Amino acid sequence: MKYWDEQRKGTNFMNSTSLPQNYEAAKEQGIEFVRLAPDKWSKNRDFLFNDKADTRNADFLIGSSDQYKGIVEEDFVRLKADLDAAEAKGMKVVVTVLSLPGDRWRQFNGNKNDDRIWNDLEYQNQATEFWKDLATRLKGHPAVIGYNLINEPHPETATGFNDFWTQDYTNWYTKVEHTAADLNALYDSIVKGIRTVDSTTPIIVDSGLYATPWAFKYLKPMDDPNVLYAFHMYEPYEMTSQNKKKGFTYSYPGTVKVGNNQTEKEFNRQALEQFVEPVAKWASDHGVPANRIIASEFGTNRMVQGADQYMADLISIFNEYGWHWAFYAFREDTWDGMDYELGSVKPDWKYWDAIEKGKLPARVKAHNPIWNAIQEDLKK
Repeated sequence: MKYWDEQRKGTNFMNSTSLPQNYEAAKEQGIEFVRLAPDKWSKNRDFLFNDKADTRNADFLIGSSDQYKGIVEEDFVRLKADLDAAEAKGMKVVVTVLSLPGDRWRQFNGNKNDDRIWNDLEYQNQATEFWKDLATRLKGHPAVIGYNLINEPHPETATGFNDFWTQDYTNWYTKVEHTAADLNALYDSIVKGIRTVDSTTPIIVDSGLYATPWAFKYLKPMDDPNVLYAFHMYEPYEMTSQNKKKGFTYSYPGTVKVGNNQTEKEFNRQALEQFVEPVAKWASDHGVPANRIIASEFGTNRMVQGADQYMADLISIFNEYGWHWAFYAFREDTWDGMDYELGSVKPDWKYWDAIEKGKLPARVKAHNPIWNAIQEDLKK
């Protein structure tokens, strides 16, 4: 846990396969740790790159989110080799998963939420067994500095809550507390399971509704000194998720229509600070120090006008609080929207040709405000 006593600055790896070369490249850029989600490793390339049907129907490490029967040995061998490569390159890793039993990642589930785990405690028991098994195998690995139990949990979607702009968290949580939809109960079960086999590896828990800062309102601090509390920041999502298909209507700073009511709201640095303020308030109210808070994902489509200022503003806010942070993402090979080293230009054919061949594309140095905004702080 001492690793987290000082502020750390990292990134996310969510690639189609293990790319150990990226650890060395990240290290050279001043990145201190990687949040690794290896779930895509179980899928075939046609599904990931060409929008073809998922013929493998497999969930990495757990085999199937329909029924956990033990760690998939072949998958663990690949994960272990990747972590060994990270250690060889001097990189630290937070291991996270996108799917649990009864909670298949939306992108592997026909773009529909899998809410079974929030309705059936048996899946939560399986999730506890999975993490207990994984921790048994990973404990003591010198590269691993955290277990992130589940990426972007969303018990709210199973129980009629989907818009923090218009709905009240207090009323909602009063109805679900102590049920299968209580995220705190799931975390309590998994953490206790892990601690029966691994008493020291730090554990990272995301807030609810896809790790929104607003969901800290009902998050309960764990009775465990080796836990960090995480949130993600892609707000206003209507702006950061813009792409060629949707069009680029919004820029930063600027006015954005948010929530089910399509309310117009001005977004600038002050608005971003207000959005993450619930995290700061929660930490203050519960006596949780800044070095136990992590902004484990944040970013925007690099083509959004003002993307460089958006990233710079968020980084400065996180730094002022003293929180750890990890931008999304570094050299993702399945999508270029947040590959900030590309700047605001479209990748050329050489880039996609390399991707198609399973190789790392060459990086062309050019004037790049958005990457400069990130790298400037990494190099401090």
